[in-house]
Amino acid sequence: MSRRAFVVLVTSLFFAVTAVHAAYPDKPIRLIVPWAAGGSTDAIARAIAQRMSATMGQSVVVDNRSGASGQIGTDAAAKAAPDGYTFAIVELPHAIQPAVVAKLPYDLLRDFTPVSLVGTSPLVLFAAPNNIKTGDMKTFLNKAKAAGELVSLANSGTGSSSHLAAEVLASRSGFKYTPIPYRGSAPALTDVAAGQVTGHFATLASGSSLYGAGKLSALMVTGPNRLSALPGVPTAREAGIEGMDFNQWWAVVAPATTPIEIVERIRSEITAALAHPSTKERLSTLGIELKASTRDELRSFMRDEVARWGNIARQAGVKPE
Repeated sequence: MSRRAFVVLVTSLFFAVTAVHAAYPDKPIRLIVPWAAGGSTDAIARAIAQRMSATMGQSVVVDNRSGASGQIGTDAAAKAAPDGYTFAIVELPHAIQPAVVAKLPYDLLRDFTPVSLVGTSPLVLFAAPNNIKTGDMKTFLNKAKAAGELVSLANSGTGSSSHLAAEVLASRSGFKYTPIPYRGSAPALTDVAAGQVTGHFATLASGSSLYGAGKLSALMVTGPNRLSALPGVPTAREAGIEGMDFNQWWAVVAPATTPIEIVERIRSEITAALAHPSTKERLSTLGIELKASTRDELRSFMRDEVARWGNIARQAGVKPE
């Protein structure tokens, strides 16, 4: 090939690629939520998707793919074409999985390109109101230490954030308990409200309906700060419990090797969506602090979370299964 022909070919390819990217998006974008519809992750995804659809000129479609503790939908995202038309929401459980699942079909840090953090929320320890009043963590701890293994704390499965939060609470507070696994926070909180289980760690979003109806008490929150929606509920540190400054979090990722210019476009759209009044209003009652990030900030954050929760799981004696 002559030099001139080579230059023409390269130039043509450049303009072809530029034209494709300039036209982006020219079809609907899929946002995979690896959980069933109706939860906090789904609510966040739909609020973001609605705003992005309005500003991008194409529909951003929420695709709920639940199953295997979030692995089915996440694996589908990891294996999707890296063309900028598939993204996924990942969260705290994805950082825990490497320590508790023996053979994950994907690697959170290797198989995805970080796009942006979306938000954070502390976990709330819920209990039945007829046993303990909201904010009275002192009474809960006194009863727990006296009751021994009669205390039962529900979780969303071995190695889940609710399970590890209960393990940290018990070890730092000096009481024993019986873990009771459930298929999710909804059935767990229903049994807590009925008095069949002592307590359960979940986001305010998960417990808001039962709590608002007076069927649950909120005893403490993880994380460094109180929730504005629960001003009378202390943080773990305020309750005298160290080592529980952690939050649930949500982030958007893309399949690895997705073009960076497209990733940056989506990151910009997410940032704008999170700042929009309609998004804030839609998610204001869920106790979620909306916050965007850069790609590098999210990459570093996820790496730190995987390391942190790996240590917590090992200290709790949870082995990969």
